[in-house]
Amino acid sequence: MCAKERGQKKAELCRGWDAQGSFLPESVPALSRPRLFRSASRRLRAALGMRGTGLARRALLGRQLSVFLLFLSIHEKVLSRRAVMGVRGLQGFVASTCPQVCTVVNLKELAERHRNKHPGCVPTVVVDAMCCLRYWYTPESWVCGGQWREYFSALREFVKTFAAVGIKLIFFFDGMVEQGKRDVWVKRRLKNNREIARIFHYIKAHRKQPGRHMFFIPSGLAIFTRFALKALGQETLCSLQEADYEVASYGLQNNCLGILGEDTDYLIYDTCPYFSISELCLDSLDTIMLCRQKLCESLGLGLADLPLLACLLGNDIVPDGVFESFRYKCLSSYASVNNLDEKGNTISAVAHHIAKVLRLHQGEKRLEEMLPLGPNKALFYKGVTSYLLPGQTSPWIFQKPKGIATLHKQVVAMSSDPESKQEIPVCTDPDSNQESPVCIDPVSNQEVPVCTDPEIKQDPMNVEPEIKQQVTMVSDTEILKIARMRHVQGESYLVYNILTSGEIECSNTLEDALDQALPSQAFVYRPVRQRVYSLLLGSGQDGASSCPTVREWFVYSGNPLRHPDLVRPLPMNVPGGTPSLNLLWLNQELGTQALRTDTLLACFDLLSSREELQAVEMPFQALCCLLTYLFVQVDTLCLEDLHAFIAQALCLQGKSAVQLEALQLDCVDPRAVQLGALLVRGLTMVVLVNSVCGWPLRVGDFMPWNVFDGKLFHEKYLQSEKGCAVEVLVEQNRSRLSTFHSLKSVVCKACLREDRHIVSRQQWRPHHSEVAVDG
Repeated sequence: MCAKERGQKKAELCRGWDAQGSFLPESVPALSRPRLFRSASRRLRAALGMRGTGLARRALLGRQLSVFLLFLSIHEKVLSRRAVMGVRGLQGFVASTCPQVCTVVNLKELAERHRNKHPGCVPTVVVDAMCCLRYWYTPESWVCGGQWREYFSALREFVKTFAAVGIKLIFFFDGMVEQGKRDVWVKRRLKNNREIARIFHYIKAHRKQPGRHMFFIPSGLAIFTRFALKALGQETLCSLQEADYEVASYGLQNNCLGILGEDTDYLIYDTCPYFSISELCLDSLDTIMLCRQKLCESLGLGLADLPLLACLLGNDIVPDGVFESFRYKCLSSYASVNNLDEKGNTISAVAHHIAKVLRLHQGEKRLEEMLPLGPNKALFYKGVTSYLLPGQTSPWIFQKPKGIATLHKQVVAMSSDPESKQEIPVCTDPDSNQESPVCIDPVSNQEVPVCTDPEIKQDPMNVEPEIKQQVTMVSDTEILKIARMRHVQGESYLVYNILTSGEIECSNTLEDALDQALPSQAFVYRPVRQRVYSLLLGSGQDGASSCPTVREWFVYSGNPLRHPDLVRPLPMNVPGGTPSLNLLWLNQELGTQALRTDTLLACFDLLSSREELQAVEMPFQALCCLLTYLFVQVDTLCLEDLHAFIAQALCLQGKSAVQLEALQLDCVDPRAVQLGALLVRGLTMVVLVNSVCGWPLRVGDFMPWNVFDGKLFHEKYLQSEKGCAVEVLVEQNRSRLSTFHSLKSVVCKACLREDRHIVSRQQWRPHHSEVAVDG
């Protein structure tokens, strides 16, 4: 049974339409089935033997069948999942050894209980959006650049379903990569490169999209999901530190119904209940709740022991190789005592060591006296304390009575009230009799700990990860405050990161490393970013020594990501000189809007075509700017490519998500796959430039669901490559034909001003073949 058919089967059972109880995923090992059957069959027997009306009996039976299937599917997904965030091995351990940790719950019923228990309080679910992207992206096509209108429709349905039962959703997105997790980030990006290479190999061999098992999320999905949810009226927040910490903090401090995500770190945090997004049946709102209390009972641990367990097993802060030999010793001892096979009992063995050995000396000895921390002492303490939420302490860490500092008026994403006062515990260094001193954050005036131990680069006892003395790239506190607010509210992209740390990153893009004809998007859009750096940081024209440098972690072919690229700003070419951020962001005079537009065009180096581009009808103005820039930068783009880009944007305006879903492609072209990803990455650059320049363009005009569809572009590309007439590309629509010629004329004339002649591929190929022969 394929994944799609299995998903349909699951949906039918969740709705109670199918009374067949014989479904069993073949990927679930035979040895794992009895435990799952025993757990679910008890519920089924109770339903079958229930007295009462046939309708009620049938309803309960259907409900218990859905329970049964969910228990099976969690095994199937765990075993097939390529990578799970959080604690190493914990997801698989829970599924195979502690199924009682997983309880099927109904979110609608939980919301009703929450309302009864807390009258006047709206049941709220905190959503870790980054964990949900794969769940939300349900369109069948994913290699062509993204089915954005279909995706927007799926998000709308998701939001609508929760609103119908009175559940409020709060969405959190990652706003930065902590330095301590940069190595993990790099490893995942390099792994993604290998997956992308396999995708292009498959496309070239079969001329079609690979199966869902090779699924790779479309470029820009996280960025545009934020704006999509905002367009749907949802509260969307962007983190100032690790997103899972802020999600857990928000859930705890706001008495939320639970956290919806897919990260085993949520089993470690002592916060509100954790629900699985991958197990969510949207029709019924049934899902799996992973209970940390039951996990503790199974392991013989307390809630306060879980952070210690997580770090000994390995997580995103403490690499799993650090305590590999320690875990082996625990496993050997545990297996000999319990006469068990060593394989698969590592977590039980480490938990047993904590409960039976370490706990004997808890409060008497420090962790470094009981564990082989060695040079990883600071990293280990940081890992343990990274799980401690505001107001929480750990019995495994020596804390002096006065070792608590209060971070006053902490304005972070976990609190929407800028005047809220939260007490954040800051532990003292276990080897010091003094408390860690504090400094003042230049943006929020909050006190943050500073490590004074010269041998420790970061304070290992800092309860709140990565909050430290902030050395910003600019000194204007008003600008920093505005940038911070817009970042937290998810209204900008990369701006706050550039202003504060001078460091940004961009994940993988569907680019063929073997195709040298198309440059990577990292290089294509670098000049735009360099002009943005000039706006935000200054160009350093008074001397090279004062010129700021931005560290870019961008993925492209041949980049091992051992260190960031150091990128300097490019001077802006704006009449009257480069405007200040105060002028662009705060000035309300009438002429300022024209200045914002000029500055935006200057970032794309298109001021010479201002009049033509500003005359373009909405919503195609931003697209024409982007296409002009793209064709100037990439000389291997041809007239057929331009025709495809323009035609798909025009035809998209009259198509629904259902019509786009029904569109079928004759084949998939690897070059078109790259072009689709290249354009979408360009749209993310429009988001960056527009937010820096003070929003001269309407946000909706450059959202992909309004100007781009992957399959539709692919269809137009294939038609254009075959030499189809423009009338065919615009689907015989006269109005579109007129607009097509108008937009094409604007782009071609603007490119000519930059000495770029866009020619047909029929003219381009002979020229390049001659060059190849001569070479």
